[in-house]
Parts: sequence; structure tokens; C-alpha cells
Amino acid sequence: MTHLKMGEPAPDFQLPDENGTLRSLKEFSGRDLVLYFYPKDDTPGCTTEACNFRDDYSRYQAAGISVVGISADSVASHLKFKGKYALSFPLLADAGHQVCELYGVWGRKKMMGREYDGIFRTTFLIAPDGKIKRIYENVKPAEHSQEILSAL
Repeated sequence: MTHLKMGEPAPDFQLPDENGTLRSLKEFSGRDLVLYFYPKDDTPGCTTEACNFRDDYSRYQAAGISVVGISADSVASHLKFKGKYALSFPLLADAGHQVCELYGVWGRKKMMGREYDGIFRTTFLIAPDGKIKRIYENVKPAEHSQEILSAL
């Protein structure tokens, strides 16, 4: 789905985190970054995926890897979601879905007979130099964090 390719520079962005603080891609340079895009706060798949990243977070930190989640939810929604599940990494609010579009993860989805625009569950592993190391598409929430850690 995404038009980005491995080896290309990851598009820079500035988005507010759950506290409203603007965060950018540059801030995470110098270390590997797991940048994961997910459809919606506090829904079953997204909660499973986020909680697995939370449970494995110490392993990411030990390996010098940052984890950041992005969805089109609001800052307030992220704050609530992060608090409810004690998530230990930033959640960025892309309410206008510009960054999702930049990364090619926004588009037409179908679910239970309905069509709507939304986020394709996709993760980018970004190298310390800002280039895309790996792209995970059609992510399975329950296995995804382990899949990344195994690849590392």
C-alpha cells in the first residue's frame, strides 16, 4: 500500500504527542525507531498491539530502539489511551492524517460491508541515519512486536 521503499529517507514530520508537545522524526535520529501507524485508540487490535509494545518496551530500550505510535486520534484521546494501559512510549496525534498520507498508510478500507477512509496498520523501522530499514504491512497486532524483535 505504501509508496515508500526501503533505503529511502523517512519523511520528516512534526506532530503533537499525548501531552500536546510537538515531536519530530529528527528528534529520534541516531538510534533505530519503530514508527507504527495504527487505526484507532482503545479498539481491540490497537490495544493488543500497543500493550505488546509496552510489555516488550524494556527489550527495545536495551537494544537502543525508540518506539512511537501514530494514529488520527486527538491529543486528548491519546492521553486517555496511554493512561488506561500505562503505555511507556509517545503516541502522536495526526488528526488531519497528513503524516499518514505522507507515509502512504491512509486510504479506503472495508469492514463489515462498510467502506471508509482510515489507517492501514503499518510499521516502519527507521535506521539511525533516517533511512527506512524495513516496512511491515498488514500487521497482525498480537504477533507484531515479537516479529520486530525477532528480526532485530
